[in-house]
Amino acid sequence: MELYYMNLAFDLAEKGRGKVNPNPMVGAVIVKNNKIIGQGYHEQYGKNHAEINALNSAKEDVEGATMYVTLEPCYHYGKTPPCVEKIIENKIEKVIIASLDPNPLVSGNGIKKLRNAGIYVEVGLLDEKNKKLNEVFMKYIVKKKPFVVMKSAMSLDGKIATYSGESKWISSEKSRKQVHKLRNEFMGILVGVNTVIKDDPELTCRLENCTNPIRIIVDSTLRIPLNSKVVKESNKAKTIIVTTEKADKYSIKNLESNGVKVIIAKSKDNRVDLDNMMKKLGKLKIDSILLEGGSSLNFSALEQNIVDKIQVYIAPKIIGGQNSKTPIGGKGIDLLQDAFKVKDITLKTIGEDILIEGYFEGREKVNCLQA
Repeated sequence: MELYYMNLAFDLAEKGRGKVNPNPMVGAVIVKNNKIIGQGYHEQYGKNHAEINALNSAKEDVEGATMYVTLEPCYHYGKTPPCVEKIIENKIEKVIIASLDPNPLVSGNGIKKLRNAGIYVEVGLLDEKNKKLNEVFMKYIVKKKPFVVMKSAMSLDGKIATYSGESKWISSEKSRKQVHKLRNEFMGILVGVNTVIKDDPELTCRLENCTNPIRIIVDSTLRIPLNSKVVKESNKAKTIIVTTEKADKYSIKNLESNGVKVIIAKSKDNRVDLDNMMKKLGKLKIDSILLEGGSSLNFSALEQNIVDKIQVYIAPKIIGGQNSKTPIGGKGIDLLQDAFKVKDITLKTIGEDILIEGYFEGREKVNCLQA
């Protein structure tokens, strides 16, 4: 039954996806005499946490009850008061927690305060499930840099366009819908200026009632056209252009007058230092980024180790052509032993396509403290 209640808490937590960033998704269930008497989840950034919503929803007195919660209750004052205070105040008898909060302001302190108040606390039930659910938060809250997912769609023979440049559409409609769900969930979407010049994309979410991601363009010398959609349609979504100190000051003023935010990052090999860019974006509370290429930026992102996860949609098509582009361009590697390795791979079908997901070896890892 403990697994049942905690899985229910996870189902609740999932409802906050795309709405609570940069906070974690959290669910809570209150059980008394083997009956669920309250439940809640963190619904929106800045609003009540899951524990408070569960307490507020209680159908009867919660004194002596058990609370199942997917993440350690908060100990500090932030947008809302500490949840541990309310749990103690309401005389909850036992708290079952999936994972410790990696936030240094919380980690272990919430549990310690609950135990000091005489509340029995268990930690670790479905811990790995929570780390997977909140992989964005787990990295961002410790490293203060966005969690980056590289997404690409290609043919069976690894092509993202024909030799003439046609690329719409390689993947199926269901796959494209899945990508727009990701755009709704992630705070930012990242492309290089070559993609903007060639395709003039909107980089928005086209699902009903969705939230558009912040459009982030890497443009080392500000070659971006002022009439591109990401510049002139600033009413649809925020746009950030990341450039270097080599950028023309007049061009910066023109972009800013169009409502675009320009960030000056350090340069590396005469291009934007992507790791420095990640730090600057993290300071803007951008916790997650969907990287949609093109191929040169993809290689640079891998080379500079800013990518955490990859998603590849493979369509059952053969395109061919030695000049047809592939998802990863750039210089490439010299030796196979230096290849970027992917682990923890999963596969599933979406429509007629195959989706491969995995994590890059060598990416920055986050270890939670043990209670």
